Amino acid sequence: MTSAEHRHLFHGGTFAAIGPAGDITGARAALPDGLFIRDARHLSRWQLTVDGATPEVLVPAGPGTAPAAESVLTPASSRTDPPAHTLFRELRVTAGALLDRIRVVSNRPDAETVRLALTVDADFADQFELRGDHRLYEKPAAVRGREVLPDGVEFRYRRRDWHARTVITADPPPAAVEETGSGARRLVWELDLEPHGSTELNLRAEAHPHDAPDPALLPESGSAPPELHAAGAPPRLARACRQGLADLSGLLIPARGPDDEVVRVPAAGVPWFLALFGRHALLTSLFALPHWPAPATATLLALAATQATEHDPARSAQPGKIVHEVRHGELAHFGQVPYGRYYGSVDATPLFLVLLGEVTARTGDDKPARRLERHARAAVDWMLRDGGLEDRGYLYYRADEGGLANQSWKDSPGAICYANGERARGAVAAAAPQGYAYAALRHAARLARTIWDDEAWADRLTTTAAALRARFVRDFWLPDADFPALALDGDGTPVDALGSDAGHLLWSGLLEAEQARRVGRRLLEPDFFSGWGVRTLAAGQAAYHPLSYHRGSVWPHDNAMLALGLAQYGMEEEARVVANAVADLAAASDNYRLPEVIAGYPRTDDAGPVPYPHACSPQSWSAAAPLALLTAVA
Repeated sequence: MTSAEHRHLFHGGTFAAIGPAGDITGARAALPDGLFIRDARHLSRWQLTVDGATPEVLVPAGPGTAPAAESVLTPASSRTDPPAHTLFRELRVTAGALLDRIRVVSNRPDAETVRLALTVDADFADQFELRGDHRLYEKPAAVRGREVLPDGVEFRYRRRDWHARTVITADPPPAAVEETGSGARRLVWELDLEPHGSTELNLRAEAHPHDAPDPALLPESGSAPPELHAAGAPPRLARACRQGLADLSGLLIPARGPDDEVVRVPAAGVPWFLALFGRHALLTSLFALPHWPAPATATLLALAATQATEHDPARSAQPGKIVHEVRHGELAHFGQVPYGRYYGSVDATPLFLVLLGEVTARTGDDKPARRLERHARAAVDWMLRDGGLEDRGYLYYRADEGGLANQSWKDSPGAICYANGERARGAVAAAAPQGYAYAALRHAARLARTIWDDEAWADRLTTTAAALRARFVRDFWLPDADFPALALDGDGTPVDALGSDAGHLLWSGLLEAEQARRVGRRLLEPDFFSGWGVRTLAAGQAAYHPLSYHRGSVWPHDNAMLALGLAQYGMEEEARVVANAVADLAAASDNYRLPEVIAGYPRTDDAGPVPYPHACSPQSWSAAAPLALLTAVA
């Protein structure tokens, strides 16, 4: 089964990839199937047979992503021998569980007995084992167990102090639980059907992942999106906003705050990124803030709780730095991958300060700023010291051999490049994070002056921000292009590719007004603007590739940043152009759900957008992008 044939079910940190019949095969694939939670596969087999044979799919669980999927199945049949019965199957994901309801309907006037069997297994594989890098990980002292229950079966896995369970129950209980010789178990029912009658089977696979918060502790408040107020908004944009709010609600996952309280934060996206990613959660929360403030406060608390307090080069951790990625799987637990708490992001820390400032300004609630003052000061200290502002003048990073080569939002290996395609080397100062740093310093200064009662520190931060702005224009500006460089390389040489990061500079307010207006107009010229949005890299450069991840593709969240920036500099008409293009992209997408990214091919009258083959959907900052666009054009 290919990834294109999967149906994706997700809710609250639980994700299932199933086939057209609703089955899970456990077969190796570019996108493996299974039930996943907290980075472990809690179901690796879930295969139904009827009277010893695999049923035919009459109506498939169609492609796409939702909390539930339905299919219609029958035994093998022909025109002259129609099926004796039909199975109507509905699978649904809830927080921590997969539910499977099978209704068997007789098509004949005679009573009959139907033998249903479901082969089940749980391999508890870590998702990093399944993502196609073909690496093998040692698992010393790992032990698997199985126990037959009165109404099902339980699978267990333990490796020293890491343990997980999957409990499968059925109503009615199976008549037998059979061994298969492979470790899987086969649950068997003999179901009696009256003439033209029906019967129902309800199954539940409940995951008990390692160290998961007690479901009873999960907060109910803030998990449901509020009603959208979009009077006067373009209908396509309003519909994309409603779909985005629904997706964001499903993408909220549990995390812990500074006092070990459980909060719900936006995960990055389906399928492989149902985890807390600092940059993604922060930008998603910033986009949603005017319309749904709850995720922002939760994100601030979760990131404060995971803020680094010491130097750890293996995880790119430095005191005050905000986490890039938090994983809970077995491999992260034992340090076999660095992502348990990985800090390979140069921009999450300033964005944390921006969100804290915006929450205070937007809501008028100063409690988060008072509670998180210590964390905010540590974040500022990181920017000034380890981040590089005092020593080098800019936030910078070096490629992490065990993690990410690039540590701004364009984090694929070749994303920060010269116009000729050559990669930037050495200590890289990417452009967009400098804008975030400028905004962060200004927000921190405002909080210091109005809430923390520290006028001297506020003055220092204001001066530091002004100096950063002056340096940036001096060092990053490309006179011939009249446009900012994508980055500075380790020698301080401008990386001269023309990229969409310039739109982030508008959002942050780093550019002077006339410069900003020239940049805004430049980003809407045809080499940048595809008709579906602004490309990450302008066409016509040797580095441009319309199907690359960051070198010519179109990202909805990137365009949302630009639209907010355009509006901030009074370029309302240009902001509407961007918003309308992204709203058209939503209308051309499944259920108005914006994908993470699309190819950069120009829009034509007779073809829709070209998908990027590995895009996440849904993805949190794409889900929130219409909300930012609504803010920009309101």
